[in-house]
Amino acid sequence: MKILEDRIRQDGTVLTGNVLKVDNFLNHQVDPQLMNELGQEFARRFQDAHITKILTVESSGIAPAVMAGLRLNVPVIFARKHKSLTLTDNLYTAKVYSYTKQVTNEISIDRRFLAADDRVLIIDDFLANGQAVQGLLDIAKTAQITVAGVGVVIEKRFQKGHQMVTDAGIQLEALASIASFEAGQVIFAQD
Repeated sequence: MKILEDRIRQDGTVLTGNVLKVDNFLNHQVDPQLMNELGQEFARRFQDAHITKILTVESSGIAPAVMAGLRLNVPVIFARKHKSLTLTDNLYTAKVYSYTKQVTNEISIDRRFLAADDRVLIIDDFLANGQAVQGLLDIAKTAQITVAGVGVVIEKRFQKGHQMVTDAGIQLEALASIASFEAGQVIFAQD
C-alpha cells in the first residue's frame, strides 16, 4: 500500500533493536484519515472471507480494526491487557509477550462475545515475532472458532511472525511489508 509506505518513509524512525517508531500516525497519535484508508484496504482484501467479527489486542490494533469493522459491517472485539472490575470471569485468556515494552501480559476476551460459528479476522498494528497474533490464535482455538485471516498494518518480514502465520495455513495480509532496516532506512519487501 503505497500511501502507508510513503508515510512510514516520511514519519517513521528506525530505532536500535529492529524497532520502527510510528507513534506519530499509528500507535500513539492516530491519523484518522489514514486509518480509514487502511480499514478500506483490509475490507477489500478480506471481502470474500465471510468475516463475522474482528479480533485485536488493546490498544494499538484498535484504530485499524475499528475502521475495518466499519467497512465490513462487523463488531470488533479487543482483548484486554489489564484487569477490570467488569471483566473478571468467564474469560478466554492467553499470555502475550511485548518485545517493545519488555513485559508479559495476560490478554482476556469475555466468552459471551465469541460463538462457535464465528469467522474472525485478526487485525494488529505490527507483526514481528507474532506474540500478539499467537495469543489471539490461542484464544480462537480455545473458543473453537475459525480464523479466516490475519491482517497487519506493518510486518517485519525478517522476523518469525510472518512464517508462523503462513505455516499455520492462515491468509496473511500485510499492508506494508518490511524486508529489512539498513543504515536507519526502511527497505520494503517487493512481493
